[in-house]
Amino acid sequence: MPSASLPLGSYVESWNPGPLTDEDALHPGPAAAVSALLDLPDSVATSGDPLPPLWQWFYFLHWPAQRQLGPDGHLRDARFLPPIPDRQRMFAGGRCEITEPLRLGEPAARVSSLTAVTAKRGRTGELLFVTERQEFRQYGRTCLVEEQDIVYRSGRGAGQHPAALDDRAVPLAEGPWQLRLRPDPTLLFRFSALTANAHRIHYDAPYCHDTEGYPGLVVHGPLLALLMLESVRRNAPERRIRSLSYRLHRPAFAGEHLLAVGTPSARQAQLCVATHREARHASAEVTFT
Repeated sequence: MPSASLPLGSYVESWNPGPLTDEDALHPGPAAAVSALLDLPDSVATSGDPLPPLWQWFYFLHWPAQRQLGPDGHLRDARFLPPIPDRQRMFAGGRCEITEPLRLGEPAARVSSLTAVTAKRGRTGELLFVTERQEFRQYGRTCLVEEQDIVYRSGRGAGQHPAALDDRAVPLAEGPWQLRLRPDPTLLFRFSALTANAHRIHYDAPYCHDTEGYPGLVVHGPLLALLMLESVRRNAPERRIRSLSYRLHRPAFAGEHLLAVGTPSARQAQLCVATHREARHASAEVTFT
């Protein structure tokens, strides 16, 4: 790629990829594998059961050829990757509207499209915000619509990361729903496999230290989002989520104690993930039917 001497917006002025449709049979296997990853006694869903919110991330996966990956483990090129030089990708958050949950064992289709591309200047330089929309269809109907916000920069940013890990337990927090997790390298490796994610920050410690400047392996942003939703599922299994939104604020690292905290009300619940050093690594809001 050329040097990033031009504003990022200039690289994407004519970039307008068309929609892409994928299909998946929604076999129960991935749901059972994620349940095992979370140390649940049984799979949360089998054929005919509703798939928990955001668990669609374990379906519609693509496994590219090894030669298609860049030095960081991400794809060099794909339909919704912006054509900017020395691209670095960060997952920022998203939203999901659920008309009805997807059902396991029933064929489903996903229609992906690009909805927004915006260049902004942040504390560490120019950033490109890309929003991808995904419509999930089953039985000829749109069941849920998800939007993901991805942030890209050109070149490596000077992020402010802790110099060392803090493995102290998280003190008790306010909120009736509390769920603890201490992800280790094995858990992160398994989560990467279940999401077809080859990004080296999740399994290659020397790369994390020497290239990215992190003190340890980085916990996946989607895992933080799922941990918040899991606190809802375990504490209020009878309540159906109609919509949700989430944001990722600060990275967490393997070996740190995570605490997902939820505060429910009649129609909503406020959620966050904390460690001993940060009150909000991620935050979310869910609305119930």
